[in-house]
Amino acid sequence: MRLPTLLLTLLAPLVALAEAQLGQPAPDFTLQTVAGATVKLADLKGKPVVLEFFNPGCPYVVKFYKPGAMQASQAKAAELGATWILVSVNGKADALAKTAAEWKITAPIGLDSGSVGKAYGAKTTPHCFVIDASGNLVYKGAIDSIASTKSDDIEKAENHVLAALADLKAGRPVAKPSSKPYGCGVKY
Repeated sequence: MRLPTLLLTLLAPLVALAEAQLGQPAPDFTLQTVAGATVKLADLKGKPVVLEFFNPGCPYVVKFYKPGAMQASQAKAAELGATWILVSVNGKADALAKTAAEWKITAPIGLDSGSVGKAYGAKTTPHCFVIDASGNLVYKGAIDSIASTKSDDIEKAENHVLAALADLKAGRPVAKPSSKPYGCGVKY
């Protein structure tokens, strides 16, 4: 076995452990938004937070945003007391701002060089993470239960993120703390 291959084999378990773990404190972050503001996880302690890894060029993301379904989920999350943050790995601020205006996205879009995505283990767009009011990661995975690019499937699917937020609001443990994420691969 060549040395680089051996090193990667030995380090792979350590990298996996470095990713955010359910039931543990969520990795802290500070992101600049496309609007020029700063969003810090530490400033949001005391309320649930949803992180959605976002790429407007991904057909799985388009599935939710073009018909307004993700915006509706974001509004419902706000009703449940949560803050929703989109995270764009290596996205361009001007292009993202234009998309936000076209798609009527009101959630902040944070610009990530990859450190936040890697800290959370984001694999796809959309890949979602729910952090409880105490700052612990309580859900990670897909936005919903039907892995497709068809907007018609949204109504038939279970929205895992909203279910997790409803559990938190009711004071219950999250019934489904993880699911397999689907979508376009995050480009680090």
